[in-house]
Amino acid sequence: MRRNKQLQGLLDIVAELRDNETGCEWHLAQDFNSIMPYTIEEAYEVAEAIEQRDMPALRDELGDLLFQVVYHSRLAEEQQAFNFTDVVEAACEKMVRRHPHVFESAVAAKTPTWEQFKRVEKKSAGQQGVLSGVGSKQPAMRQAEKLQKQASAVGFDWDNLQDVVDKLDEEIAELKDEIQQLNQPRIEEEFGDVLFSCINLARHLKVNPEHSLRQTNRRFSARFEYIERALKDSALSFEECSLAELDHLWEQAKKAES
Repeated sequence: MRRNKQLQGLLDIVAELRDNETGCEWHLAQDFNSIMPYTIEEAYEVAEAIEQRDMPALRDELGDLLFQVVYHSRLAEEQQAFNFTDVVEAACEKMVRRHPHVFESAVAAKTPTWEQFKRVEKKSAGQQGVLSGVGSKQPAMRQAEKLQKQASAVGFDWDNLQDVVDKLDEEIAELKDEIQQLNQPRIEEEFGDVLFSCINLARHLKVNPEHSLRQTNRRFSARFEYIERALKDSALSFEECSLAELDHLWEQAKKAES
């Protein structure tokens, strides 16, 4: 694989950081597990930059994520497992294989779906079940989305939206029953069922649940900061205000958004 100067420079930087004699002590102490949280964090920061339509930030965050890819590739190379070139070549081969209608002039209408290609690949790797390729180490919300999508691909899905809504109502009712019984293990189980049903409803509504929740988080933060400013302007603290007074400020914050 031919590498441009900038990419080779990044590879060289990581190699120098990991050099046993002249490298950085902190970097030399890292492994796949210790770096993994940073990789996840960088992926979320890419998503945040996209949601905020901040192109300069997106450029920087994509660079940070690329650094993570190079770093993990370097760790693997040190173990003689694979290197960065292997990673890129595998990605290229996979994309070409999944898009024969583009790269092999096949008839698009007769081309298997993306998920069908993935199932073939997983079977060749010894993963036989419909859900066997859904990783358990990814964020739970994303895992739930993938589980539901894979099950739907083989026909295990609700026929209409109302059935999905009814199922959510059913799960909420079951959660309420367990709350009344003060059964903590069952409360956690039913709460998980409610979340799973919410994600399923989002899929049927074509709503991205991660994006939707992040938007809600931002609205909550903005409204809470409005309350903080209002209290500061009035020389008051949260402790000095009743819940009704705080709720009134919350409603003011909501009106200020429009």
